Amino acid sequence: MEHLDSLRLQLEWGADEALADTPQDRRRAVAPTPATPSPRKAPTAAALPPGPAEAARIAAACATLDDLRAALNAFTGCALRDTASQLVFADGNPNARLILIGEAPGAEEDRIGRPFVGPAGQLLDKMLASIGQDRTTSRIINVVPWRPPGNRAPTDSEIAICLPFLHRHIALIRPDILVLLGAIAAKAMLPEPLRGSGIRRVRGTWHDVPVTGLEHPVPCLPTYHPAYLLRTPAEKRQSWLDLIALRERLEKPVNTT
Repeated sequence: MEHLDSLRLQLEWGADEALADTPQDRRRAVAPTPATPSPRKAPTAAALPPGPAEAARIAAACATLDDLRAALNAFTGCALRDTASQLVFADGNPNARLILIGEAPGAEEDRIGRPFVGPAGQLLDKMLASIGQDRTTSRIINVVPWRPPGNRAPTDSEIAICLPFLHRHIALIRPDILVLLGAIAAKAMLPEPLRGSGIRRVRGTWHDVPVTGLEHPVPCLPTYHPAYLLRTPAEKRQSWLDLIALRERLEKPVNTT
């Protein structure tokens, strides 16, 4: 009880802290305790976005076009999918001899979910009809399947990340002919040193293009993009010459060897 009475008395006198057994010199500066640095965590693979190598692995595992569509829908390695309304996969015949490759979806394509449905698509339909082709006899895809913001051109990194899926799309169809619509498609598909030549220099000439997953290169014809022809009608004459060359190639017997 004496101890309790002593504590009560100290509280009444305003004591608010316990005293140590030995006096402390509060005028002496106390060295701060060094903070223990927290260990830095190395970034894990799961935290990093998939790159072209991962895109190639995913694309190679696709055995059908449905698999490829599903893989693209689930792919998070291209930031364009975060700003686009939806994936614009393809249009036309999945067994076509002819594949036409464009640049990227525009506003109308992004809204509807099909490539080449705006004014450029209407012109493309007329161009195909002039040589006896249409969307039931051809396949239409883009280098990049998501619309870039503001309809800007896709960057080199965006093209690189999407290119394995484009190659796989071509390999699954196994076409006889590729038509590259515009500078972006030509830059993506043509081998070096043609890749940096510009569409004016390479259009109208045939090139054999290697495609991942196919045993032999595919004959390829670069030509102007329909959107460019809408802006520059004077170049339609050159595109007509390209269409004639395409028709002649399509009329040749298919080489099955």
